[in-house]
Amino acid sequence: MTATAAEEWKHWSDGRAAAVSSPHGPLALTGTHWLEPEPTEIPGLPGRWWVDAEGVRLRAAAGDGITVAGTTAPVDGEALLRPDTDPAADTASRGELLLVPIEREGELALRVFDPDAPGRAAFAGISAYPYSPEWAVPAIFTPFGSGDDQAVVVANADGKERPLAVTGRIAFTVAGEHRTLTVSRAGNGLSGVIADASSGTDTYRFRFITLPAPDADGHTVVDFNRAYLPPCAFADHFICPFPPPGNRLDFAVEAGEKQVLTR
Repeated sequence: MTATAAEEWKHWSDGRAAAVSSPHGPLALTGTHWLEPEPTEIPGLPGRWWVDAEGVRLRAAAGDGITVAGTTAPVDGEALLRPDTDPAADTASRGELLLVPIEREGELALRVFDPDAPGRAAFAGISAYPYSPEWAVPAIFTPFGSGDDQAVVVANADGKERPLAVTGRIAFTVAGEHRTLTVSRAGNGLSGVIADASSGTDTYRFRFITLPAPDADGHTVVDFNRAYLPPCAFADHFICPFPPPGNRLDFAVEAGEKQVLTR
């Protein structure tokens, strides 16, 4: 027996709540610490941390209890942690803490995920609109004329502006109104950052969407029932991009995730 679209959406929604509240999910992020070539301390962590051309460097003693994933002995001396953009990316741990090096536009940082983070303890779910099939609409994807990704500079949740790689536009019709959104590549599919008339009131200030890979003629589907909250809705230490120009819809998208609920 094939699951209905509503049942599949419920399964997706339940999975989202479980993922964000997992021990090292977005709610557990307690810090994103940007590093420099000069060794420095990170609040709450032992050792000295810095960056070079290969990634994040750590100098620690065995008694500090920091272990690189895939090894059994704590770091005793120096260690390299390659960032998430490297095919051989590394993570480390100290007790229950997960330490994840990241790279964004050539800058490196260390993220600290703590299962005991206050945000995780206070989490009471994600509010969402009821599933409505009317919000799953056909769309046509048109890549930019060059066929290559373009970079548009957008504000980010941490107050900085960064380039966002975008690949083309989708066109769709909702309630008789024709609209377009700029989208990016996401694996074999597409993704977008959007806001609408509900943003900042009924829903979080912006949301993300994903779309299946377009067929040879550009046909795909934008299902606003699966519009989801960005990581920065769950913890202040994420650097999510805001919607690019033209991605603020002038009507309320009454579908998808709305807000983080707390106890």
